[in-house]
Amino acid sequence: MGTVKSGFRTGDVGALFAAVEAGDEDAVLGLLRRGVPARSVDARGQTALYAAAVRDEPGVVRLLLAAGADPDELSGAGDLPLCGAACGGHVGVVRALLAAGAKVDGVEEFGFRALDWAVALGFAGVAEVLLAAGADPDRAAPGGAEPLVVAAAGGSFSTVRCLREYGARGGRAALAAAWAALRGDVRAEAERAALEQAGGAGPEVEVVVREVVEDGGLTVVAEAFRAGLPVGAAERRTGHGAVCTLLEREAGIVTARAELAGRALRDGVRGRGLDNWTRSVEALVERHDEETFEAVAAWCAWEDEARRALAADVLGGWGEARAVPPLRALARRSREPEPLVAVAAALSRFGDPAAVPELVAHAAHPSARVRAAVAGALAGHAGGAGALAALLRDAVAEVRERAAAALREPVEPAARAAGVREGLVGLLDDPSPTVRAHAAAALARRGDPRAVPVLAALLADSPPHAPARALAAGAVALVTDAGARRRLAATAVRVRAV
Repeated sequence: MGTVKSGFRTGDVGALFAAVEAGDEDAVLGLLRRGVPARSVDARGQTALYAAAVRDEPGVVRLLLAAGADPDELSGAGDLPLCGAACGGHVGVVRALLAAGAKVDGVEEFGFRALDWAVALGFAGVAEVLLAAGADPDRAAPGGAEPLVVAAAGGSFSTVRCLREYGARGGRAALAAAWAALRGDVRAEAERAALEQAGGAGPEVEVVVREVVEDGGLTVVAEAFRAGLPVGAAERRTGHGAVCTLLEREAGIVTARAELAGRALRDGVRGRGLDNWTRSVEALVERHDEETFEAVAAWCAWEDEARRALAADVLGGWGEARAVPPLRALARRSREPEPLVAVAAALSRFGDPAAVPELVAHAAHPSARVRAAVAGALAGHAGGAGALAALLRDAVAEVRERAAAALREPVEPAARAAGVREGLVGLLDDPSPTVRAHAAAALARRGDPRAVPVLAALLADSPPHAPARALAAGAVALVTDAGARRRLAATAVRVRAV
């Protein structure tokens, strides 16, 4: 850090804490060089390192550690910096503290360690770092609860999976905890907890509940307000279905199809793609028996759109040609976005040209998500070239991108070739660099020289790790002119003149 001067003023400690709170690394470095101790404590007994840790300032944390801060020094009422970082889910700070020698299983005044906080709050990323550094996956928290049981009751699938990967025991007890929580009302529980913090319900107390998609699942956030001011808050995760499915599988328990479907559909269509849904789909796909196929195929005719989307996801994962007829029927009867997105994705896995008419029928769907899914599913199908050419002119960039990507291979019939080519040319000046890259790649594959200057510009002007530059680099091999191909291969990111 260079030479450190002595003789700092008393007020400099306050300046150090202000700089820490602001995350101003330059100011922190300047104060440390002036001689302000890295182990400074404020009027409340809080250390500067703890303040930086709880505010998620890994750069400041590293500066303080380099200047002599003790990574295991207790702060205030006995708080550890590692625990403070774990409470906030601050992975970068946790890494910095561990690199400086913080005890991975160090305990605070009341016996809690960083892993206890990470598990209780569902911060799987922090738990992963701590476990990789040697944290004990089975050491019970104060009160006697084992980490796996706490994570299962909390509904954090990713944390449960992480603990199991590091050998955590107690699967049966954890499964019982997850089952109990699965049968409860997570939303109502979050509301009750927020009201308790607020001192109970009252005429001036209002509870607002919202859902946040994070870490592969839904988190229910309940906030209590009195006269418009926050007086209580609580969060509850909802991945108990996925936790149960994982632990049952590990225990050799065969879960009923209806139960798996109920877990997947717990959050309706908004839960598609999240942990409860995807783990149930995986479990149903693994069955691969006639009874499961018949049951899932029957779901295609249900009125519930979420059930139909679930059926499409399961049938798409089976990989058997017999799944195509019920999927085509599902495409014909569905109008809602979620089942159509699911069925387009499923049909794209089979590549059956017989399904093209059902896909083309939805190419002008009001939902951009459906149009994008249809474009992706039509890749490689000559019968879909006309629909893809129309989708090249879509108002939504994602749809244009998917359509251009689907036309990379020239499978269109001769009658459609000119229209497809001109549609791709029309995208060479698209506002989206990724769309331009896909269009240029498709034209290069067709031997069209108009792709070359666009590829050159993308290679020279795109940031080094931008997706558009990677796409352009991959398209260089498609250019038929050998001289142009060599020039493109030698193109580097342009250095801006000063």
